[in-house]
Amino acid sequence: MAGGGDGDGDRGSPEAELRRGFKTLAVTRPDPSAAVYEVRLNRPARLNALSPDAFAEIPRAMALLDRAPAARAVVLSAAGPHFCAGIELGSPGSPATAPSGDPAPAAEGLRRAILKMQAALTAIERCRKPVVAAVHGACVGGGVEVVAACDIRCCSKDATFVLREVDMAIVADLGALQRLPRIVGYGNAADLALTGRKITAMEAKEMGLVTRVFNSKQELDAGVAKIAKEISEKSAWAVMGTKAVLLRSRDITVEQGLEHVATWNAAMLRSYDLEEAIKAFLEKRKPVFSKL
Repeated sequence: MAGGGDGDGDRGSPEAELRRGFKTLAVTRPDPSAAVYEVRLNRPARLNALSPDAFAEIPRAMALLDRAPAARAVVLSAAGPHFCAGIELGSPGSPATAPSGDPAPAAEGLRRAILKMQAALTAIERCRKPVVAAVHGACVGGGVEVVAACDIRCCSKDATFVLREVDMAIVADLGALQRLPRIVGYGNAADLALTGRKITAMEAKEMGLVTRVFNSKQELDAGVAKIAKEISEKSAWAVMGTKAVLLRSRDITVEQGLEHVATWNAAMLRSYDLEEAIKAFLEKRKPVFSKL
């Protein structure tokens, strides 16, 4: 795996692999001075509908960013007028590909296809680096399931969100029904999933689906870049640990979560970054944290 003229030492590195490019994504580092990468859904002619290639490339990109020392935060955005039109009809697992013939092997094949797509979106959540979603325009079905796997969600005031699976006579199966109740509460999640109604940016903020709404796409891009840059300037070990503990605590009891974070900090409280943070605070200067 060559790194494209970057020298032998760069061959096979995550950064070199990212530079090889993708069919459905554009992965860039917009500001070389910031440890922030942007993953952009890049099929605007198809409204960034999620194709088989997208389901293969999203986990690849997230795994590479997880390993890349230069990446300390990730922005997930989209090209064109809309964020995502959902799963591309005709893709494995979409309503247009109902199995035929012997039901047992057909059902197992469809189950495996669904599990593979689920894993692709879970890869966003499992990336150790925080992922900040920047949503504009329409965010439909699978697009909502993409942003639900992100850590922080922001949008422009023109954004709309809708889970249309119930109108397609199917059950949403890529994580919305599992993640949304934890994000917006059971009642709001049930409202969205059972009615299939479209909500505005402000309603999304009121229910907690997004935390910030910006007046325009330009302001959204600038605002999210600022959020990601601020995160990237903090101790990477503290940021990754906070994400890991948040995700773990979501799925266990409070008591188990406290035990988990105690075990985590028993190791991490001896880090150089903690010593540097205390020293910088006492000296009234900006801390210089260790590299990954």
